[in-house]
Amino acid sequence: MDTTPINWEALDALIIDFAKSEKLVEDSSFTTSSSPPSSPPSSSSPSSISSSSYHSRLIIRQIRRLLEAGDIDAAIDLLRSHAPFILEDHRLLFRLQKQRFIELLRGGTTEDRDCAINCLRNALAPCALDAYPEAYEEFKHVLLAFIYDKEDQTSPVASEWSERRRFDIAGLISTVLRAHLHAYDPVFSMTLIYLISIHKGFCFRQGISSPISDLTQRLLLEERDPPATPQESLYEAPPFDEVDIQALAHAVELTRQGAVDSLRFAKGDLFQAFQNELCRMRFDVTMLDELVREYCVYRGIVDSGLLSSSAGIQSPSKSMKVDQPGIGFCLSRGSSHEVDSGAGKHSDGEISISTNDNLGGSPGKNSEVTSMQGMDVELRYACESTNNHEDCSTSGSHQSDNLRVPQRSKANVTAERSKRKRWRGRQDDICFTTGVSCNETSKELSTTAVVSNMRSSREQQASECLSLDVNNVEDKYEIVLGMKELTSKGMAAEVVEEVNAMDPNFFVQNPTLLFQLKQVEFLKLVTSGDHSSALRVACSHLGPLAASDQALLKPLKETLLALLQPNEDALGKGLPLHALATSLQVAIGRRLGIDEPQLMKIMRATLHTHNEWFKLQMCKDHFENLLKIDSLKDVTTPSLTAAATSKSNADSCSNGSSQVTVSSSTRMVEDGSSLTQVSSRDVVCDENAILKVMEFLALPRADAIHLLAQYNGNAETVIQQIFA
Repeated sequence: MDTTPINWEALDALIIDFAKSEKLVEDSSFTTSSSPPSSPPSSSSPSSISSSSYHSRLIIRQIRRLLEAGDIDAAIDLLRSHAPFILEDHRLLFRLQKQRFIELLRGGTTEDRDCAINCLRNALAPCALDAYPEAYEEFKHVLLAFIYDKEDQTSPVASEWSERRRFDIAGLISTVLRAHLHAYDPVFSMTLIYLISIHKGFCFRQGISSPISDLTQRLLLEERDPPATPQESLYEAPPFDEVDIQALAHAVELTRQGAVDSLRFAKGDLFQAFQNELCRMRFDVTMLDELVREYCVYRGIVDSGLLSSSAGIQSPSKSMKVDQPGIGFCLSRGSSHEVDSGAGKHSDGEISISTNDNLGGSPGKNSEVTSMQGMDVELRYACESTNNHEDCSTSGSHQSDNLRVPQRSKANVTAERSKRKRWRGRQDDICFTTGVSCNETSKELSTTAVVSNMRSSREQQASECLSLDVNNVEDKYEIVLGMKELTSKGMAAEVVEEVNAMDPNFFVQNPTLLFQLKQVEFLKLVTSGDHSSALRVACSHLGPLAASDQALLKPLKETLLALLQPNEDALGKGLPLHALATSLQVAIGRRLGIDEPQLMKIMRATLHTHNEWFKLQMCKDHFENLLKIDSLKDVTTPSLTAAATSKSNADSCSNGSSQVTVSSSTRMVEDGSSLTQVSSRDVVCDENAILKVMEFLALPRADAIHLLAQYNGNAETVIQQIFA
């Protein structure tokens, strides 16, 4: 069964970069300077996306809001201060002044009407003369707004009166500003948009239902910002490589002409054109922030103190209150203390936690049970590393009534917590919102810092008698993160001991996880030279586990090969510890009633369909390096654990999903290759033939290859047959 392992550490890095770039977490390196953005980098490259300016993105967002609200004068003032080049482009200036004229008329008073006439004479008419060929006709047409009422839906200028025009002009200006200021969204948000776009297209093309549709439909919006039109001088640009045109067109769903125009606007830079087009896609920022916050808490990136409330962010969620009888855990958390985060209060005695099970769906709907109807997308939602004996429900064995939690050093927990950042939420309007001065904003930030310091001091005092309670939601996260940390450090024996002390039946239900942990223990002993102890581990644990599961025999044999190379770092080469740590985190978290974040489900689904999509295309993704998708897939799983990982994934709970894997006898074209083997009939297609069919027939790559396979790879024959 085909699987798509994920490098969660790479995702952590992208998430941290996103949170810092958008200033969603408190960080000493952040500044609130209102100085103009520095000059944008001169070019982009496939290996690194040019850094986006937080300041520029704030300006763009504020200008967008003003335009969408119809406050054209305020938007023009901001443009004049921060992006005067927009007002020097008469095409854009004409559109702005035309909208300004409409908004003045919309006011309805005599004074507004006089201002509209003044705008017409002094601003709009002069722009209409040299904006673009159709501008003067548009100018004469908009004069009809004097006669026809804004409420008349049948008038010739109903579209001019429509408030939709505000959003169109706001989107167009945002598109141009992003490109000129290189103020692109952080890499993670572009990566997520791209993966979701491919996922939706793949599911639609294959006629299958997406198990994450309730999330993706809310997260990625249908509308896009209008495309920027290139300057007339760029229309004489030399022809672009057809490979670039087709790659761009199919990556972001453009027509061929749309891809050519996008390349012209980017002056032939494929990667800049791709970023421009990707950032035109709209997404729900509030929902994205909520998904990121939930993931960060789960992974121990941010402090869980704000788990139940986050300033300015509201999303559908269900409240989980822990009413189970208290079970002691040595690490003590003294008396309960309240934390005021600005959006609400909570105490350690009673915690409401947003689990986001209903993000994007109706209450009670579980996205995990939606099937792919004939296509296995390998979404190991519930139990990434469990076997087929595990109960994936959230009842019964997932109750923590019978759990006993072992002791851990309070110094370790305090140290782990001190590494985490604090979530501050999105504050987009710093120094740009009308009526709010920078001094007032600075004062607010200072107050936030004081509150943060007071809270840190209070928590430090509380940690003197810190104890973790397995029935306290926040403490459950500490338990799970503690196990994850130990596993990441290769302390397998300690992990097994603590898990067994907590729940003696855990490894009975998860034998593959036990096998992998014992592999780590074995390899660690081999590396240290203690072969006798290593063999005892193999005889006592690895052997019996492999005897009860034939799929573990091969990894057992390959694990034992480490004895032949005693001087090498067997542990470093043998197991991806971070991947094992994540699998254990998911399984233990589920045992404690903590569901994995929705973002992990989205990444599993979209990365799998990304693989499947490019198998159909029979080529590599031109943009996977740019968006770090290759890093997300690079788990470098050694052969000795491949079978165990496969078994673990295959036995994961499917929640009724269909488990059919798409098989392919094709191979993917590497960069630079000119031939593609398209089927088991060994028909080989020239890359130029594929591009020719794609161009002439406006077909996706997979369809072009399929047609070529039917006509022995001859592009001319395919085209003749289609037009015959």
